[in-house]
Amino acid sequence: MTEVVACTGVSVRRGTRLLLDSVTWNVGSDERWVVMGPNGAGKTTLMQIIATRMFPTTGEVRILGEQLGGFDLAELRPLVGWASSALANDIPPAESVADVVLTGAWAVTGRWRERYESIDDERTSRLLTAWGIDQLANRTFGTLSEGERKRTLIARALMSNPELLILDEPGAGLDLGGREDLVERLRLLAVDPRSPAQVLVTHHVEEIPAGFTHALLLREGRIVAQGPFDSTMTEAHLSECFGLQIRVTRIGDRLAAQRSA
Repeated sequence: MTEVVACTGVSVRRGTRLLLDSVTWNVGSDERWVVMGPNGAGKTTLMQIIATRMFPTTGEVRILGEQLGGFDLAELRPLVGWASSALANDIPPAESVADVVLTGAWAVTGRWRERYESIDDERTSRLLTAWGIDQLANRTFGTLSEGERKRTLIARALMSNPELLILDEPGAGLDLGGREDLVERLRLLAVDPRSPAQVLVTHHVEEIPAGFTHALLLREGRIVAQGPFDSTMTEAHLSECFGLQIRVTRIGDRLAAQRSA
């Protein structure tokens, strides 16, 4: 196993507020991490850092063996697949779904002067089919439903065959059917040994697919708990993370949570 992400003492300060406070966290190449915490816990800030979209105020970050700030971001970004609603805002609404996925090969948004080869077109076609959006290839991104957008962004994030895949709240805004379809697709991705290291951000334990191996719990920018999934996603740790008593139930290979009476 090789180290894909290494954060040491990472803090992010905005004015007098600490968005992240001395976070130390490592991700291995064969690991699948879920990151959870209440609103304002620092999850998105941490994801933006490991996606090379933000620099920490203090601390050291190494991505795929390279120190953040010491390499050309344009060369590294194609190796980091990032699916996020923040990225969706940068995609031209008139861009076709096929081109949204295709441009992930260069980690750019919108066709411009990049050159693509037949192998890129073939991979785009395979990803469109794998994520159930092949029939949407000629539709424009701005006309898609929330579920269709989510699957398009994940297919795009996989386009460059990345070594790290970051999924920032992929289930947000989906109805029950859309969520369950997505969770099953993410399960298949998680258990595939050929898949890259994965980091999934979610607010709900019900959205965590089977196959995830580790968990990181954040609250107010600090780590509450981290480590192997079963020993981290406990009632005690989740209660501390969310600030109320939580009961966790296992249903098959998934979890469900509710407030304790």
